[in-house]
Amino acid sequence: MKNLNLYSCLFLLILIASGKNNKVDLIVKGAKIYTIDSLMSTASVMVINQGKIVEVGTEELLKKYQSDSVLKADGKFIYPGLIDAHSHFYGLGAYMQTVDLTNTKSWDEVIERCRDFVRKNNPSFLTGRGWDQNDWSVNKFPTNDKLNQLFPNIPVLLKRVDGHAAIANNKALELAKLNSNTKIDGGELIKNANTLTGVLIDNAVDLVQEKLPKPNKASIARSLILAQEVCIELGLTSVCDAGLDTEVIEVIDSLQKSKQLFIRVYAMISANDNQVDEWLNRAPIKTDILNVSSFKMYADGALGSRGACLLQPYQDQHKHHGLILTPFAKMEEYVKRIINSPYQLNTHCIGDSANRYVMYLYGKYLGENNNRRWRIEHAQVVHQNDFKLFGKYNIVPSVQPTHATSDMYWAGDRLGQERKKWAYALKTLLKQNGWLPLGTDFPVEPPQPFYTYYAAVERKDAQQLPVGGFQMQDALTKEEALRGMTIWAAKSAFEEHMKGSLEVGKLADFIVMDMDLLQADMLKIRNAKPSAVYIAGMRLK
Repeated sequence: MKNLNLYSCLFLLILIASGKNNKVDLIVKGAKIYTIDSLMSTASVMVINQGKIVEVGTEELLKKYQSDSVLKADGKFIYPGLIDAHSHFYGLGAYMQTVDLTNTKSWDEVIERCRDFVRKNNPSFLTGRGWDQNDWSVNKFPTNDKLNQLFPNIPVLLKRVDGHAAIANNKALELAKLNSNTKIDGGELIKNANTLTGVLIDNAVDLVQEKLPKPNKASIARSLILAQEVCIELGLTSVCDAGLDTEVIEVIDSLQKSKQLFIRVYAMISANDNQVDEWLNRAPIKTDILNVSSFKMYADGALGSRGACLLQPYQDQHKHHGLILTPFAKMEEYVKRIINSPYQLNTHCIGDSANRYVMYLYGKYLGENNNRRWRIEHAQVVHQNDFKLFGKYNIVPSVQPTHATSDMYWAGDRLGQERKKWAYALKTLLKQNGWLPLGTDFPVEPPQPFYTYYAAVERKDAQQLPVGGFQMQDALTKEEALRGMTIWAAKSAFEEHMKGSLEVGKLADFIVMDMDLLQADMLKIRNAKPSAVYIAGMRLK
């Protein structure tokens, strides 16, 4: 009897050691699983327990593990959950509660959408976003005359698609105490014969924005929940929000802890004096679902509103070089303070002058061979002699491929043909460090991540133009684009150890697709959506 018990114990030990019939939360089988590891390996079975990946491999794993939940994904294709490396997550939800001005073809259409919104909602103030004068037959900034006529008693602020310009009615201008004599550092009030047109550029927009009623916590929470619904539907399991106030970060944290917000958020803290002071006296927040360990700084404005700061004047506005939004001395002050902290610094740079200044400023304090991963957000127009600075100082260019296909029709007007050659240079930027995080900048662009994939590889817009693609020397391969939306996006947030690929020990965030993203027709991929989305092994779509 003693020997029998001994043999039974030995058999049990062998069984436990082999892992045979280990009970786990979820087994995924039958699909072609792209792990996005260093070898771009594929598998057919993935084992998940307690929100993390236990093993990835072949059908042999089915002999080792059992589960009450089995995802039979025969004929499907599985990828890591997609990560947007630069977006405005909260901004998307807030934008969804205002008048939508995207894809308008004229100023008259903007006005009509505003009238319709006011009729249905009767707001005490009117805000909206999405117009772009470059898409109109008369591609000039409008004036606020019609806004004044139609809405004389409520303030109106309508932001351009990039958020770096807006038009306000006189009621809003009066509320902000702006007049034709007002001078604004890092901003501009557009005039016509010394009369304000209502068009505001960069920091001038903020002066009106801050006079409008502030959203309360309930409104902030609603915006975040709305944004989550959109993102998860499209396959995004993680987002980077490029610039937030403390109050919004606290609401994100609260919603995640109360199991209302499941999407993972890398939140950049908007760099102003109060928030830099506050957060440098706090430890970064780093959990599986919330990462608050970086600041967002603005160097210049946007190209479409001629706020991007250029080394040489604008081709279509001589003597105008754009705007610096944060004074040089203030930027250096922030750099000097943040370099001695555990925080990252990520700076919005569009024009070649802004990119050059910030990279040299970074380099002055970072030095070479660092692993701080300080980022340049957008890196949109870079002087040909300055690309090497990304590699020299290990600076990460964080780019949005759809900006190229949105701007290509008028970028040459702003930059001239020679300077345009060095804009939206994805492949050239990739070569500097060997990796490149990709995002959308939504709601500036649509949040659909496969628009990013299509624009990066095909360099075409929704109309499949231009024939042959835009500046194809800077197109990415399919594999590079997919890495940019997964593991490289995770790396840009120091999170490659926990997500971005389907490897043992990482979070079980993944999407199920009906097509092979590395083989299918690119136009079909552009309009694709996942059939299922999982975060921590839990199905959310």
